Amino acid sequence: MYYAHSSADPDKRDWQTLKEHLQNVANIASGFADDFRAGELAYAGGLLHDIGKYSPEFQRRLEGAPIRVDHSTAGAQEARALYPVQLSRILEYIITGHHGGLLNYGSCESGLEERLGNKFLPDYSAYREEIPLPDLTLFRPILQPIHKKIGFSIAFFTRMLYSCLVDADSLDTEGFADPVASSARGRYESFETLSQEFDEYMGALLSGAEDTPINKYRREICEQCREKASLPPQMFSLTVPTGGGKTLSSMAFALDHLRQHGLKRIFYVIPYTSIIEQNASTFRKIFGNRNVLEHHSNFDPKDLSDNDVDSIERFLKLSAENWDMPIVVTTNVQFFESLFSNKRSRCRKIHNLAQSVIILDEAQMLPTGYLRPCLQILSELVQNYGSTVVICTATQPKLSELLDESIRPVEIMRSPVELYEAFRRVRIKDLGALSDDELSERLCEHKQVLCIVNTRKHAQHLHGALSEHGTCYHLSARMCPVHRRKHLKEITELLQKGADCRVVSTQLIEAGVDIDFPVVYRAMAGVDSIAQASGRCNREGKVDRGDAYVFRSTERYGQATSWQRRTAEIGRMVMDQFDDPLSLQAVEAYFQRLYSYEGDDGLDRKEILPAFERGSGALQFPFEDIGWAFRIIEQDTKDIVIPYDNNARSRLDELRTSESPWRYTRRLQGYTINIYPDEYKELERANEIDIVGDRFYVLNNPDKYSEETGLINRKHNGGEGSLLII
Repeated sequence: MYYAHSSADPDKRDWQTLKEHLQNVANIASGFADDFRAGELAYAGGLLHDIGKYSPEFQRRLEGAPIRVDHSTAGAQEARALYPVQLSRILEYIITGHHGGLLNYGSCESGLEERLGNKFLPDYSAYREEIPLPDLTLFRPILQPIHKKIGFSIAFFTRMLYSCLVDADSLDTEGFADPVASSARGRYESFETLSQEFDEYMGALLSGAEDTPINKYRREICEQCREKASLPPQMFSLTVPTGGGKTLSSMAFALDHLRQHGLKRIFYVIPYTSIIEQNASTFRKIFGNRNVLEHHSNFDPKDLSDNDVDSIERFLKLSAENWDMPIVVTTNVQFFESLFSNKRSRCRKIHNLAQSVIILDEAQMLPTGYLRPCLQILSELVQNYGSTVVICTATQPKLSELLDESIRPVEIMRSPVELYEAFRRVRIKDLGALSDDELSERLCEHKQVLCIVNTRKHAQHLHGALSEHGTCYHLSARMCPVHRRKHLKEITELLQKGADCRVVSTQLIEAGVDIDFPVVYRAMAGVDSIAQASGRCNREGKVDRGDAYVFRSTERYGQATSWQRRTAEIGRMVMDQFDDPLSLQAVEAYFQRLYSYEGDDGLDRKEILPAFERGSGALQFPFEDIGWAFRIIEQDTKDIVIPYDNNARSRLDELRTSESPWRYTRRLQGYTINIYPDEYKELERANEIDIVGDRFYVLNNPDKYSEETGLINRKHNGGEGSLLII
């Protein structure tokens, strides 16, 4: 008798047999891969992945012998001996990598070739007595390459099969080792039920809305989304102005489209925490906690209001492993880095993207340096995996020319230009160059005003100047999220009361923060950033037109840095060319110039796409190299925890005595800020950092943290850096 997994029972009565495990994994993986017509190949991979466990050495290891046994190379060697290279190479990758990750093809000295050249594997031939392997003579992957990039298509097909295998392996192992967790999976409501809940919510919302022109347009936007849902799965664009209700309208499209075409899940992919938290909260209100997964580093399930918090926390943690929940709300970072990763834990979930509706909210925030690889992989999901992608934004990037003709998006709205004019609430005025003295004087003339600048240092200087003349708030990433949320709540209350309220912020406030100022000032930036800033002006339409002023700072510390400087230069060109720099024509011109300026190299600066084509003839792919290279957030930063309030201090006290410190990672995210290594070293030399739980760096000097501006360090107040979150 050969076994796959052991238990504490020395009699082996409840051990899982190897035959059972291989058959289970093969069946589960095959079911997953049927979504993209590759069930036969996934079935073979499932049977082969653990046949190395048929060796006497591995069986002794299960019995407690202190030996290491390579059990994942055997199946790949058998695949190479049994099947033609076009199929065996794919199986070789997924089988050898089913624990440690997809390997580079490499050479005889490294990578896949080195593994398969191992001549010293234990004898595993006993598998032939129990495991008949399928005949794959007639099997061929059904793939339509995008932009003739056959290497990319086959590599992604390999990664999707790998996802099917490792998820199937994990699920079957979990079923044996942790049946309680296994039984907790899949307890979701049907999309029929979810659609009914959505219709009830929308009915109540619309019946209670005032009969205003804006609400009439919002109803029309939703109706047009539902009409277009009948179109077949493909790539769509949804161009809806800020305030048009695109979150709920896009969900209406997704639900109807999914039901009419037999799709399986809905994914919302969003760049910023603030937008994610708002959207996920709305979806949970409609569909309930057990049908919506909010997957990012700042989310703590314990913050949900539910009578069975422990159950909900475990339930959501399980779903985060493989994205099997009906509605998943995640980030650009999680989504795209998983699609290019070679790691088991990240790849495990991506097969569930097949036959799904994928909505990219604020799509103008797709990372420019990785734009071509991102569009290529979205096109693959549409072309070869039956998915629908919706590119959703108020400022639609110029993507059509970068997409293959067969994938170019269909616009859901009949007249985006009409909608833009209907929702237009702001006048843009260019003030030219302003010193801080001139800017401060102008800001002090307004009772309520928001000023958005490009650097932290500029924000601090302006805040200091304005604080001498009354109430002024500062917002930047030098403040932990809980601190920022507290300030935003106070700001909102002052605005509603009509009280004096001046705010100086870095660009983080542009990231979907629901706040409404009568006047906004914005340091020169890209047109997309100016549009986002304008979205904080006259948001509720209290006046016919709000005023948004664009200026260029003459102060050295107020200059845009690196990437911002480039987008600001192009933004200035568009401002000079168009009377309304936020018109759809101006936005299109901005992105066209930006992408032209970047060129092909700038839109794929790590050469991700060429890397898959160089060895494509022999299926020699650099999976490990690409996994390391594709990093949307590349800043080498340290996370430090700020003991900002009693809740943070209480959690840190619990952490000091906890046997599971990793559980506190998400619970402390709201109190965490990112700093550069040199600043960390400076704090460390001054003994102002404590290490708690062997993994958390905690600020121990309260004098280093200001209630007004956050972490204090005059040397480190430059650009805001990346605002994307994991």
